[in-house]
Amino acid sequence: MDEIKKAVIGEKVLFDEGIIGVVEKASDHAVIVKIIKNPSRQEFANDKTVVSHRKYKIIID
Repeated sequence: MDEIKKAVIGEKVLFDEGIIGVVEKASDHAVIVKIIKNPSRQEFANDKTVVSHRKYKIIID
């Protein structure tokens, strides 16, 4: 089984249809991200959402 690289606070992540967010909190199974770029039609309450570690890629600046 492949080890999943987990994001840490402050890292940018890419998920769902090109949405980019900054990790504000990390747990064992998911991260809470503040949305900074949302080209999709999805709307997020307070521009935040929870993303499973399996559903995002870390962006290296």
